[in-house]
Amino acid sequence: MEQPENPKKERKAWNDSNSFVKYIGLSFQLFGVIGAGTWFGWWLQQKSDMKFPVWILLFSFLSVFVAFYQLWVSMKQDK
Repeated sequence: MEQPENPKKERKAWNDSNSFVKYIGLSFQLFGVIGAGTWFGWWLQQKSDMKFPVWILLFSFLSVFVAFYQLWVSMKQDK
């Protein structure tokens, strides 16, 4: 059986690929949260009779804050 030349190097490569997959998944999660919030604001705007897009703006900004909070919590756990 062959032993790997440098097990630390293999472990680092494995950790790098795991973090890559984690952050790709996080980007899709952020995109989904912001998209869902904006869609919900658009849907409420269609149901209301207001001309100014209050609901779209409100839920868009709210979903951005929620997404950045999720990002902050995720980064805090990595330390």
